[in-house]
Amino acid sequence: MVNKGFPKFGMSQAGAFVAALKNYNLPDFILVLIAKECKSELLERGRIDDRLQSMNDDALKLLHKVFVGCEEDSAGKYAQYRFFAYVSSMYHKCEVIVNDTIPGETGKNHKVLVAVKNNGMYIAVATNKATGNPVNKKDTTKFYEIVDDIKKGDHGTMLTDGIYGSSVGFRGDALVELENLSKSRDSDPENMLNFKTANFENNIYSVTKC
Repeated sequence: MVNKGFPKFGMSQAGAFVAALKNYNLPDFILVLIAKECKSELLERGRIDDRLQSMNDDALKLLHKVFVGCEEDSAGKYAQYRFFAYVSSMYHKCEVIVNDTIPGETGKNHKVLVAVKNNGMYIAVATNKATGNPVNKKDTTKFYEIVDDIKKGDHGTMLTDGIYGSSVGFRGDALVELENLSKSRDSDPENMLNFKTANFENNIYSVTKC
């Protein structure tokens, strides 16, 4: 039986991909990123299945691998796409920016993998380790220092969350260090920062608040 919604594809592979993918909450910026990577067209607005149908086979295959199959690639790109979508799902109706640069109080420009803005103000920054060894103490300390510097700068007045994601796990001392640094902050609400770790295993992110 041919699904009425997909007359163009019938039961072809692309049609099956669209049928599977339309059930996923795929943020707009992810579709844009994937379309760009696969040199695909993309309907600017409209229903999700129409937008997916406007994409080429390569883009649909990639989306399916990343979100339905939860596959891994050697460069860790698939894991990053999943992390972007995960962060986006935590901040409904906010703007998510990938590979952003934010100046801190020290005057240093910090490159952040993901930044979240609400009404034009930064509210969260996030990073993710997709490949290699588990996140270590040095990694979490560096992340804390970056988030802290951004928070103290002109652009960080509304910043409240720092999220460290990993597809390769965390070393125990890394988690302890981030928790200790988090606890060492004064309790002034204006200076408040919530640090969270997000570990990707068994095809799902589990979050721990530090």
